[in-house]
Amino acid sequence: GAGTTPGPQCDLQGLWRNELGSNMTLSALDASGTFSGSYHTAVAATNKQILVSPLQGAQQHPGAKGQPTFGFTVQWQFADSTTAFVGQCFVDRRGKETLETMWLLREEVPSHRDAWKATR
Repeated sequence: GAGTTPGPQCDLQGLWRNELGSNMTLSALDASGTFSGSYHTAVAATNKQILVSPLQGAQQHPGAKGQPTFGFTVQWQFADSTTAFVGQCFVDRRGKETLETMWLLREEVPSHRDAWKATR
C-alpha cells in the first residue's frame, strides 16, 4: 500500500559529546523507555577532582519512530548537587543525530533561607 517511508530515527544509546568537551554514555532503553548511563563533565565550578557521575532517564514514546523528547538526572559524585536535563533528539536527512537540551542544577544549601540561591 501507499505510505510514507519513516525517516531516520533518533537512538539515544551510545556516546555523546558536547561543544564544551563533556561526554556521556547512555544505555539501551528498556521496554518502558527508561535508561541509565554516566556523565563526565568538562565544566564544573569546583576545584575538586571531577568524577564520572551516574545518570538515570526516560524517553517519551520509546517504541515510536522520530525525534523523541527525553529527560535525565545526574547525581554529581564530586559535589552536593543534582542536575536535571530535558531535551529532544533531532536527526537530519543524512542521519546525523543531535541532542538539544536545557538543564537546571540544584545545590544542597544549609538552610531553607538559602534556597533562593540554590538553583541555577
